[in-house]
Amino acid sequence: MNTSEGRHERTGLNCEKILTGGNHAESATVARPAHIVIIEDEPVTRTTLAEYLTSHGYTVTAFDSAERAETMLDSDRADLLLVDITLDGKDGLQITREQRARSDIGIILTTSLSDDVDRIVGLELGADDYVCKPFNRRELLARIKNLLRRTEVQRRLSRQTLRFHGFTFAFATRQLTGPDGQPIRLTRAEYEVLAELLRHPGAVLSRERLMTMITHRQEHPDARTVDVIIRRLRTKLEEDPGAPRLITTAHGEGYVFTATLD
Repeated sequence: MNTSEGRHERTGLNCEKILTGGNHAESATVARPAHIVIIEDEPVTRTTLAEYLTSHGYTVTAFDSAERAETMLDSDRADLLLVDITLDGKDGLQITREQRARSDIGIILTTSLSDDVDRIVGLELGADDYVCKPFNRRELLARIKNLLRRTEVQRRLSRQTLRFHGFTFAFATRQLTGPDGQPIRLTRAEYEVLAELLRHPGAVLSRERLMTMITHRQEHPDARTVDVIIRRLRTKLEEDPGAPRLITTAHGEGYVFTATLD
């Protein structure tokens, strides 16, 4: 399919353009190419990125600010977000925090080489990856393909029922069943933290990242709130909560779901 430009232009969304490429892109579904949203306030970079990704078969929507991208992101029609950290107004870190609290969209931050602190904070807030400017376009494309594959696995996982150490966890119904077949009551926050750990078995998840998953939290939460939730989960899951084997601590980093999924 030839690249079509502007055919789906939507001024109501304040987007620059929606570009549609061919059908050979990595896709979150079989029926359509993956949809990438770009938020970049530098016009040349924005246009170059959009055209390059479109040439590789992706559907691309480009915006010059986070505020203008919100309607599209809220519609859940995007598979991956490529966002500049240093935007005017709402920056890339803020939009990462907001999206990770409500969505499993893949997020790649774009940043200058001098933004070490912001890169680390962005990853702690739930960004999946970052690339430095100026871009190596082939490296960026490889990272996008890899992230789309990973997020599709996570989405399939979220529709499943998982079993571990005698427990059964159903994402769709938010139910945890113990080895004795009896339901185990989880608070909303406990469910949200456990679900995120289960989506990333073996990975270290920071307190900050887990905090973003808690949808009903106080206005100015302390990341140590996650410690309290983890202690409660261990009480419900572990044979010996004082010597946990299912949810372990990575000291100074966060928590890891270490049980084997059946």
